[in-house]
Amino acid sequence: MADIVDTAVNAGSFNTLVAAVKAANLVDTLKGAGPFTVFAPTDEAFAKLPEGTVDGLLQDIPKLTQILTYHVVPGKVTASEVVNLTSATTVEGSSVKIDASNGGVKVNDATVTTPDVAADNGVIHVIDKVLLPA
Repeated sequence: MADIVDTAVNAGSFNTLVAAVKAANLVDTLKGAGPFTVFAPTDEAFAKLPEGTVDGLLQDIPKLTQILTYHVVPGKVTASEVVNLTSATTVEGSSVKIDASNGGVKVNDATVTTPDVAADNGVIHVIDKVLLPA
């Protein structure tokens, strides 16, 4: 099995996320022991942001780091555990809202499209929107 970064690279649908993680110097962190739970936006999720947002973030590393760490929860939280939560505190420091009341799982206003993508240092839940801290 691969770590979170290599798992995302190998999936092929997280090119923007991987580029952002590299730009923010978070590769070593996400290759670390963890475990981590990552709510990972797809390339399509990043494409939904207003035009120029991603380029702007790549020029503002502190803001980029804040947004990326807002997608990471310490520990390995599988889908079976996520459905019992109403929120989770992120590495960024603030919480994301979790709502599993309608059959699927929403994290803030993003929907988990693929849960429990296993990595050797945690788990990835694929989401359809980029999470933005308040």
